[in-house]
Amino acid sequence: MSMRIPRALTIAGLDSGGGAGITADLKTFHALGVYGMVALTAVTAQNTLGVKAVQEIDPLVVENQINTVAEDIGVDAAKTGMLSSSQIMEAAARAVRRWGFQLVVDPVMYAKSGDPLIRPEAMETLRRVIIPISKVVTPNAPEASHLAGFRVETLDDAKRAAKFIAEELHPEIVIVKGGHLTGNESIDIVYFRDSGEYRELRAPRIDTKNTHGTGCSFSAAIAAGLAKGLSPWDAIKLAKEFITTAIKYSLPLGHGHGPVNPMAWLELRAYRADVIDELNKALRIIEDNADLIGNYIPEVQSNLGYALPAFYARDLNDIAAVPGRIIKYMGKAKPSGPPAFGVSSHVANYILTAMRHDPEVRSAMNIKYDDKVIETARKLGYVVSSYDRRQEPPEVKAREGASIPWGTEQAIKNAGRVPDVIYHLGDWGKEPEIIILGRNPTEVVSKLLAILRRINENRF
Repeated sequence: MSMRIPRALTIAGLDSGGGAGITADLKTFHALGVYGMVALTAVTAQNTLGVKAVQEIDPLVVENQINTVAEDIGVDAAKTGMLSSSQIMEAAARAVRRWGFQLVVDPVMYAKSGDPLIRPEAMETLRRVIIPISKVVTPNAPEASHLAGFRVETLDDAKRAAKFIAEELHPEIVIVKGGHLTGNESIDIVYFRDSGEYRELRAPRIDTKNTHGTGCSFSAAIAAGLAKGLSPWDAIKLAKEFITTAIKYSLPLGHGHGPVNPMAWLELRAYRADVIDELNKALRIIEDNADLIGNYIPEVQSNLGYALPAFYARDLNDIAAVPGRIIKYMGKAKPSGPPAFGVSSHVANYILTAMRHDPEVRSAMNIKYDDKVIETARKLGYVVSSYDRRQEPPEVKAREGASIPWGTEQAIKNAGRVPDVIYHLGDWGKEPEIIILGRNPTEVVSKLLAILRRINENRF
């Protein structure tokens, strides 16, 4: 029995800047595990600032592109993006009706810059020919205003517009997207024509100007979900989660509206797996040297943390460490469990602060303070720096979680760079400790072992 490979087609234009159109669609298909195909409708000279030129593709070529891939490879679902002329819309509609695959329509009217991407006379063709053959249509608030004939500015407006578009233009499902509406949340209104049911999709509103390609990636994600056999509602929910991630990790490129980042969906999963794998390797080294390291476990126990790459490391939840820490058991260092994300604020705060100065320094481990460790580290050529917790300002002490970032900043300032080793001598109720930093956990443990082995050598 052959494996079923989901197949999705984008019928859209080319953005030469790579942020929207078929480029965004193909990234989205790939990130969601779907084989992507293209029927190109136009070539644009475009960047983050605007559209400089447009060259439409011959409508018969557009139709032939769809027919050619459908008759050989097959299409489980498709989406439309830029359909700039009535002739292109008619050609695309003929092919869609011929093959009968599920269609998601992103009724593209303007680029993010505000430049028009549809001829004025094609607006009626969009309403009359394209939207009625769609399973899902995904207008933003300005597009919904054009389609419904009244301004969409509130959630109630969005609900009225969704119902109007569904009942007058006859798509099965209408999603009026909430990106252009106001409020702390981005709320999409989903209307199901057959049942007359409204549903809402909510996500935190992300403060960024880098939203180029949002509509393309969202509609492509719905098409990908449908191609994989998801129900329409499950495909829409997946797409909302997908586009929220793509906006959260959008790319600050160009001088205008930078692109969203569809590949974040894949990259986050890959990097998280890599972080856990690397931590496990380092923890095995610790276990292999448990007797030696056990002598340097502090009263508060040790931990070893590793962050996602700097672009993705936003807070403590993006750093993995050992839940329950690395303990001293019968004189030996012993990780109390497998590593996980978001389980340590202690070493995580050292790492996050260090990464602001050197994005490559993504790992750290705390150990017991010992003069010989500091002395030996310096002899080995490691950069060593410190901070004095007794000098911590009262307003820093009063703020939960602020002490370690403050101290790390002081140590970095004193060294003129992110050091290999940071230490402090404690304060009232605070145990002295040493922090070993490095690019990855294996490097951190290697530095630690180099220091401890040299100490042992000097004892004999």
